Formats: sequence, structure tokens, C-alpha cells
Amino acid sequence: MKTHTYSLKTLAALLLLANLAGCAGFRISGDPRSGAPGSGIASEPLPPTQLITTELIDAENALRARRSSDSLAHLIVRDPAPYAIGRGDILSIVVWDHPELAGQGVAASATAADAPAPSAPAAGFVVDHEGRVQFPFAGPLTLAGLTEDEARALLTKRLARYIANPLVTLRVQSYRSKRVYIDGEVRLPGLQSINDIPMTLLEALNRAGGMLPSADQSRIVLERGDARYQVGLRGLVARGINPGSILLAPGDVLRVHSRDESKVFVSGEVVTPKALTMHDGRLTLNEALGESGGISPLNGDARQVYVIRRAVDGTRVYQLDARRAGALAMAEAFELEPRDLIYVAASPLANWYRSVSMLFPGALMQMVNLSRP
Repeated sequence: MKTHTYSLKTLAALLLLANLAGCAGFRISGDPRSGAPGSGIASEPLPPTQLITTELIDAENALRARRSSDSLAHLIVRDPAPYAIGRGDILSIVVWDHPELAGQGVAASATAADAPAPSAPAAGFVVDHEGRVQFPFAGPLTLAGLTEDEARALLTKRLARYIANPLVTLRVQSYRSKRVYIDGEVRLPGLQSINDIPMTLLEALNRAGGMLPSADQSRIVLERGDARYQVGLRGLVARGINPGSILLAPGDVLRVHSRDESKVFVSGEVVTPKALTMHDGRLTLNEALGESGGISPLNGDARQVYVIRRAVDGTRVYQLDARRAGALAMAEAFELEPRDLIYVAASPLANWYRSVSMLFPGALMQMVNLSRP
């Protein structure tokens, strides 16, 4: 009889606590769209939640591939043009059988005693700020923008007025007019001059000594003026695009980001909330949950797994109901992006327990003790 009396008291006390919790305005819901989970505190509503389905995954993958292809289309040059002479370049010009026309007053027939020291700059003609070169007999020649062959033909034509059948050799001796800057996770960051070898993406990375082990090969950013292009080596190869066909232009800035900058954050009702580093720019929702220990079996609500993403057009929220058939397959196919936040909401029972515990600390334990005979 005593035990029956205690059970009635326990039931009455629990019902009273539940009613008080409801009157206090606590919501038995873990939906982050209603504010903090289980708090009942009003907040600004987040954007509408999109359910993760096979149709959504296909649409996201198609959009990602289309954006990548469109943004890199004009960067791909299959057959680069020959190097064009620019302002500041130093040219080596030799007119055969006419040593008196050698550059900087150093004659081609000079003796060893008259030759400049090894540390001295080699003889040459500097292309001035107007793109011109002053050459004996030929006068001022505008060579900026011309290839070596075109510049040689122009100089030969001018000299033909004074020299019979001139034989001219013209080449760029020092490349100083065009440069690119390489920064980030490379062994030798800094300026690299563009020369007669086309400055492709692979050529630039090789001149910088290659990428460090900490480099994220999926986050190589090319900055050209006000435009930014994200290049992923693995993604290019997967789409059949040769990274050596992406041609850099003078003034480009190439940045190789670190893997530490490509993180995904897992919080809420998981076994081990943590920040995860993406694997060469790739991490699925299933992998992120798995590396965090999975959804907490005691407090997690498998119906409310959210992915919160900051995009250019605003914040996006995706929801996965992990209790549905095929949910694991969809979680494995859903690709995450850097800085994504994965949030697992608490179950209604866990929210109710926490609400009551905040209102009446220790009350539930006292009710359990009362129920004991």
C-alpha cells in the first residue's frame, strides 16, 4: 500500500512538473528555426529548410559542376601564343659582320682584356616605357607587343636601307615586363617572371618549388583583377581538364590555401562535437557524422540533422531525416563545403528533461527516490 501511495505521488509530481514546464513557455522541440533548441526564446527566423533528397543532391552537384566549368572556361588556353616583348625587357641584338652595332657600346670583336667582368650586366637593349628600342641606323623601333620573329623582321627591314642583306639575331635576354605572384602553401613563394615558356598553372607551381604537405590541392585561388577563380587539381583531372592548359596572365596572384582553412564544424547531439578537416576538399555528411562518433543515442534526434551553409546569396539550411529509408545513402552523397556547420538537434524527451531540470534542479531525482520502496 505504501509503494502504491508513492507511485501515485510520483505520477502526480511528474504531471505537475510537465504542466509547469509547459506554462513556463518551454518548447519540446529541437528545431533550430525556432531559436535555441528547447529554449522557446524567439529569434529571427532562418531561411526555409530544404530537405536533403536525391533530387536536391543531383541539383547541387550539377550546379557545382556548371559553376566550375563556366568560371574556368576562359582560363583554358590549348595553344598559347609566343611570348610578346614588353616594356622593361632587355633584348640581345646581333647584326652579323657588324660588331660596331653591338649594344651598350660593347663591340662583338672586343678582346678578353676589354670584356666586361662576369658580374657586370650583359650587353643588351632595354625596351623603354613607351615600348621602343633605339638601334643604330634603324632609329626608334616600337617592339612592345611583338614576338621575337616579328621584331627581328622589323629591324631587318629598317637596316636593309643601309646594309645589304643584313643578318640579324634578336632574342629576349632578360624577361622583366611580365610577372605573377605565388603565395600560400608553396616552398618558394614570391614573384615569378613570365618567359618564353608559357606560365601555366603547373609551371607556376613547379617554379615555386611545389606545394607543401599542408596544401589543399582543391583550394588554389587565382586572382585576376577583381575576379577570383577557385581551381581544384583533383576536380580538373576528374572532369578531364589538363591543369597545364590553364594559362596565367601578367599580374595574376596564385594562392594555395592550407588544409586548416577547409574545416567543417559538427555540433549538437553527437558523441564527439569537433572541427573536421576536409580531405583534399571533399567530405560528405555521412563521413562528418561518422568521424564525430555518430548521433548521440541518448539525446539526439535523428530526424533533425541540419547543415547550415553560408553562401554568396545568403544562409542556406538543409535537413536530413536519418530515420528514413535510404538516408545513409543520401548522407554519403551529400557533399559538404568548407565552413559548413552540422547541427544535430536534441530529442523531445531530452529537451523536456533539460527544461524541467532548469526549473527545478534535482526534482526528477527526488521523484525517482520517492518511487523506490
